Amino acid sequence: MKRKSVAAVVTAAAMMMSLAACGSSAADSTPAASESTASSEAASSEAAPAESEAAADFDTDQDITVISREDGSGTRGAFIELTGVEEKNADGQKVDNTTEAAAIQSSTNGVMTAVANDETAIGYISLGSLNDSVKAVKVGGIEASAETVKDGSYTLARPFNIVTNGEATDPVAVDFIAYCLSKDGQTLATEEGYVGNEGEDYTSAQPEGKITVGGSTSVSPLMEKLIEAYKTVNPNAELELQTTDSTTGVSGALEGTYTIGMASRELKDSEVEGGAKATVLALDGIAVVVNPANTVEDLTVDQIKGIYTGELTVWSDLQ
Repeated sequence: MKRKSVAAVVTAAAMMMSLAACGSSAADSTPAASESTASSEAASSEAAPAESEAAADFDTDQDITVISREDGSGTRGAFIELTGVEEKNADGQKVDNTTEAAAIQSSTNGVMTAVANDETAIGYISLGSLNDSVKAVKVGGIEASAETVKDGSYTLARPFNIVTNGEATDPVAVDFIAYCLSKDGQTLATEEGYVGNEGEDYTSAQPEGKITVGGSTSVSPLMEKLIEAYKTVNPNAELELQTTDSTTGVSGALEGTYTIGMASRELKDSEVEGGAKATVLALDGIAVVVNPANTVEDLTVDQIKGIYTGELTVWSDLQ
């Protein structure tokens, strides 16, 4: 009996120690969880003010740094026409009224780099080339996107044109253009952020030979993708891509320097009269871009025109 009593006491003591240990563990873990939750909440509460402060740091009293493309650029030609920066004078001639204070860049990447490195800068680029290094502002309350270009609500849009001297006759050129306008070619254009059509059925005739495609820096990224894809369909063909500008693309096609020219604008009357034929490859928006630190989110077409003609020179003028 005595041994049974001692065993019972030992068992009871062991159970009490076990319970105490469990209680201690639970008590110890509760403060840790509370501290973790508190830390997360503190981090969240600190992040929001930090973002607000970053936005508030932009000084709207700074002068606007205007970035534009070079003469001959199809993007510039379309931009000044669509925004009204280009106007007819008393003689009925079109005049580009871009401010002389504008810093000129000769490529899409040049504009993006200039804007990304200057918080006071504004520029314009092909929508299909837009990335996170810059911020696209809305135009008249409409966001620049393939959808808004397609439905017509975003007004700064233009065609990407393939240009030939009359009807294309080179077998490789004919076959390549057919591929660009096919279901596969137009799907690729859409996947790259442009607005393509449904496209036609296509089977390559497998022609041999070499052609040169040249012109617009805005069309060039899409054209590069199309050439790569076409080479998998027709490995017999050799295609060389040269990037210059839209005006050179058209003149090169007419003069025979290029088998196919690229233009990121409508053709001029003089170019059409000279024999140039345009085939729409896809539609593209022109994104108006600012530095990510800039607090401006939306501009009207009139405000954009005012900036590029030099009438609006300080960011606070837009508030």
